[in-house]
Amino acid sequence: MGLMEKIVSLCKRRGFIFPSSEIYGGIGSVYDYGHYGVLLKNNVKQLWWQANVLKREEVVGLDSAVILHPRVWQASGHVSSFTDPLVECKECHQRYRADYLLEGKYGDIKTIDGKPRCPACGGELTEEKKFNLMFKTYIGAVENTASAAYLRPETAQGIFVNFKTIMITNSQKIPFGIAQIGKAFRNEITPGNFTFRTREFEQMEIEFFVEPGTDEKWHKYWLDERIKWYQKLGIKKDNLRLRQHTKKELSHYSKDTYDVEYQFPWGWGELEGIANRTDFDLKEHQKYSGRDLTYFDETTKKTYIPYVIEPSAGADRATLAFLIDSYYEDGKRIVLQLHPQLAPIKVAIFPLVANKPDLIRVAKKIYEMLRTQLVVAFDDRGNIGKRYYAQDEIGTPWCVTIDYDTLKDNTVTVRDRDTTKQERVKAEALIAYFNEKLKTL
Repeated sequence: MGLMEKIVSLCKRRGFIFPSSEIYGGIGSVYDYGHYGVLLKNNVKQLWWQANVLKREEVVGLDSAVILHPRVWQASGHVSSFTDPLVECKECHQRYRADYLLEGKYGDIKTIDGKPRCPACGGELTEEKKFNLMFKTYIGAVENTASAAYLRPETAQGIFVNFKTIMITNSQKIPFGIAQIGKAFRNEITPGNFTFRTREFEQMEIEFFVEPGTDEKWHKYWLDERIKWYQKLGIKKDNLRLRQHTKKELSHYSKDTYDVEYQFPWGWGELEGIANRTDFDLKEHQKYSGRDLTYFDETTKKTYIPYVIEPSAGADRATLAFLIDSYYEDGKRIVLQLHPQLAPIKVAIFPLVANKPDLIRVAKKIYEMLRTQLVVAFDDRGNIGKRYYAQDEIGTPWCVTIDYDTLKDNTVTVRDRDTTKQERVKAEALIAYFNEKLKTL
């Protein structure tokens, strides 16, 4: 079994991530997050928010609507150009991205008269056509052209259309940023690789507004900041790289773009794009809306449309990368060596023996004490060795065992997930003990 298969199996077995609507056969590349998955992904988002908003005076937050005015997507270019080249097999009706087909991403393909055939059945393919990736919906009771709207394919445009309002209400001066975490939707032709590419996903995005001419300096700043964030939370340095887009790859709005890439089991893949979007977006929204989106610099007395540096990360992709990078097999056990700040459960509390009321009573008391400060779990089922291994699989950094010595001297055994070493700690000192551990990481 390959690493990716092991990750998918662990996620299903332990309730991290599993197919959505599974009792009806599922729905292609749409997933639900169970209890531990929710806790892990929430930790990813909270640590991103903490690093990029709460610890910065120059970045403020936003939660914009999923459905925006349709003209937003005309101004941004999504209506006219947010497309993939689509071909379909006339025999089995499988759909493929034409460019991926020619690049060999679906494997070796046969050709007849120089034309590629279906990788699945060898059937004839249709002519290439443009396929818009936005999900269309309708506002109101009548489904017609006038009421057509879209589920947002990215969170960035909600930031751009609110740029002036947020700048004024938060008394911000350039350079400053607006950050947002939220769902986006893309009707991908060929999603796959578990939660790496899905039709519904969550973005963690900053639009950082700067004076033209300072954009390259700020672009480099955010490249350095963002790759350090992944390393700080435990991603191995050798599994990360920055890749600059070629001129052919660059989006229509981009002056320069880099991807933070991770070495997934199937190869290098994008975790985050960091783009210099120039003044494209604000200019287009100013033109389409008729509203003034310029900035007046009181120091230099200049009026200009700001340039924008955009670090845009995927919460689902980051969560998947943290799971893969932390996976470790140690003979008898499987361990998720997650950074403790990412771990879904920080501490698990066990009575040494499952059916001893005195041990259970003290263990419950310690559990109630710790849960006021930390995300903790209580488990008194079966063999304690199996309980340790179960917590190792979900990435719990520490387990606390209440034994017969606890009843005598009020000390407990604290077991470390990664080393399996144990030490005795006074029960009343546990909150301070774990808070210090988490603080120094």
